[in-house]
Amino acid sequence: MSQEQLDIAFHPHSIAVLGTSGNPLSLGYNFLAHLVNYGYQGRIYPVTPKWEEILGCPVYPSLTDIPDSVDYVICCLPAARIPDFLRECPGKGVRVVHLFTGRFSETGQAEAAEQEQALLRLARELGIRLIGPNCMGIYHPAERIAFGYDFPTEPGRLGMFFQSGATCTEFIYYTSIRGIRFSKVVSYGNALDIDESDLMAYLCQDKDTDVITSYIEGIKDGRKFFETLGQTARKKPVILLKAGRGKVGAEAAASHTAAMAGSLKIWEAAIKQSGAIHAGSLSDMIELAVSFYCLPPIHSTRVGVVGGGGGQSVLSADEWEEAGFDVAPLTQDMEEMIRQTMPELWWGWIKNPVDVSLLPVDAVSAGLNSRIMKMMCQSDHFDLVVVNIGVGGPFDKAIFTEYLRNNVEEIIQVAKMNTKPLVVVLDTGAMGPKEFDNERWKSIAEASSKLIDAGIPVYPSSGQAAASIIRLIRYYQWRETVG
Repeated sequence: MSQEQLDIAFHPHSIAVLGTSGNPLSLGYNFLAHLVNYGYQGRIYPVTPKWEEILGCPVYPSLTDIPDSVDYVICCLPAARIPDFLRECPGKGVRVVHLFTGRFSETGQAEAAEQEQALLRLARELGIRLIGPNCMGIYHPAERIAFGYDFPTEPGRLGMFFQSGATCTEFIYYTSIRGIRFSKVVSYGNALDIDESDLMAYLCQDKDTDVITSYIEGIKDGRKFFETLGQTARKKPVILLKAGRGKVGAEAAASHTAAMAGSLKIWEAAIKQSGAIHAGSLSDMIELAVSFYCLPPIHSTRVGVVGGGGGQSVLSADEWEEAGFDVAPLTQDMEEMIRQTMPELWWGWIKNPVDVSLLPVDAVSAGLNSRIMKMMCQSDHFDLVVVNIGVGGPFDKAIFTEYLRNNVEEIIQVAKMNTKPLVVVLDTGAMGPKEFDNERWKSIAEASSKLIDAGIPVYPSSGQAAASIIRLIRYYQWRETVG
């Protein structure tokens, strides 16, 4: 499909919501509420014969009663009423329709599947493009269009096409608290007309999108999809999560979006060949999205690790090495700085990772830990610097809070002074209501938020950080080979 057709959906001058309602429990009401509450600047037309005004907007009994043309329609009508509605669209200039309506081919019923195909034939006859059915549609923060509550309103650089609306919403929530913002997002459901290949091709050309993520249950045209994927991955990182990998999952996918699952081995081989990045789970895709969104291209694997005491340093070294990183030794300049700062007893003892539990109080006071961090960030000997922040330590809550705040400020200042990629490992835990007012856990959560607000990626563990960042490095190494 042409870029222009999807441009209409992402940049409409007017939107009609068919099947809206004054009942806040209805999805028709919610789609209208999102346009109003997020501040969509175009013309909004609620359409239903049952109400005269909803959320301050005058309501029209039918599409044909709207006095002006309509670019884009969100349709919440029952399936049986959609053909008649589509026939009204050309007269109002409608080019793209989002079909929220479900209970088509995903039901597994032959009659529903044929009804869906009849809709496609009719839409093509009328020159109308369809998103869906059985989907949540578009989230485009720059245009103040959304399908969920509490989505970020400021735009960013991550583009998404997800077959599942619920998974799409969950991913937006979890990645947004990690500092990610979005360019254009589509929940596309059954992919009756506009499919995953069309959406990926669009995001490939979209100047506002730098990184692409996708959750897919099945693909309509394998050859078209992987050709498009290969072309896109040469320009932008594409992170894919394939669902329906097992027997039960495949059956669930078929009943969810009518997706036909394929062989996982074939899928993984095709992904690897294309140069895209394969995510093993939703949480894995979140970490990958954080890495590709927040970090610049990294082409080599020499890592310097600072912070963390005792076992955390040992585990950190293991996890970075096992992922494929070179935990490089300290440079001669760093060794010399340690000799000038520390008694001879400590020479040769402090290594990479820098175990802060080994440092005596006078070394901490002298800022040895931060000085090594700064030198790592300035040295060509390291490609990536990792700072571990532990949540333990022999300090009471007040001292710990002050220590943590100072540490975070120091990390932010170092990150501002240097161009070397720097990441933080800080596990904020799974806080319950009791922990919200606990000074220690509150200060840990505040520290994480402050680092993220400063543009520094924060990971819950060394293993998750290493597993995602190594794939970032492999991707950019591959990009260098393909030109």
